[in-house]
Amino acid sequence: MARNLWIGKPGLLREITQAAKSWDRSPELNVTEFKSLEGQITTVAPARTARRLKFSWDWLEPADADHLTRLARRVNGPGMLGRNVYAGGSVVVLDPASVNLLDPYQAAGQSGETAGLDHWFTVQGAITISPFVDDVVLGSCDDPATRIGWRHPVWPGWPVMPGMRVSWLVPPDWNAGLCSAQLDWKDVDGGYLTTSFANGVTVTGTAPANAAFVTPVAGPGATGLTGLAGACLTIGEDPVALALGEGCPAMAVTGCTDTPASRLPYRNVSIDLVEVTGAAL
Repeated sequence: MARNLWIGKPGLLREITQAAKSWDRSPELNVTEFKSLEGQITTVAPARTARRLKFSWDWLEPADADHLTRLARRVNGPGMLGRNVYAGGSVVVLDPASVNLLDPYQAAGQSGETAGLDHWFTVQGAITISPFVDDVVLGSCDDPATRIGWRHPVWPGWPVMPGMRVSWLVPPDWNAGLCSAQLDWKDVDGGYLTTSFANGVTVTGTAPANAAFVTPVAGPGATGLTGLAGACLTIGEDPVALALGEGCPAMAVTGCTDTPASRLPYRNVSIDLVEVTGAAL
């Protein structure tokens, strides 16, 4: 993805322009092996895997180092929350290597709930999420004016900062002549600000002033069954249909090192993060 790392609290992300010396984004698979007396292997693994990120920098600028240290130590202040509130909780990480910011199962049109409420919601009109068909979820639209919203699992939308260029591509099997795509911009409290709208399969908009979140919304423009797989939400580049969803999960800082560099005031900093459903810190 054509951008730098952004990290921070919702509504006050900071861009880290310096490339990391090392960067590990391997998922945590949690696969357990059991070996029988005959030598046969059985494995057990959870259905979901959590993401882990590890970054380290040499000679990092003091302001960037302070920002990362504040996140790790849960210390409020300039460039952090900007509010007189506790600085704990989840952290936003916009990973430069993530092409599709939708949840992986959401991008694949799969849901852990029969009604699909973990990934989608009705903005306008009426749609009924059907049980799995060939391992994907289908929606039955009863109103051609129906608008469907894609739901972030933790926040009111996907975190953004004013000036970011966001693009949204609806599921690729929708009729380009009938469907529409829109981006609903929201403030840090989840309040609606404005909408970027386009007829067709894709829309691109620039986050307005005070924007902290964006919610992708789409309208099939026709009644009947419609697929929900293959959509793509990107920042800074064109979206790609059927791209792997890597999400923009809430994360918690689990480790941090901060040592003075050989030439002050620069610092050598590393930070470890893990995907969480909530960070009660």
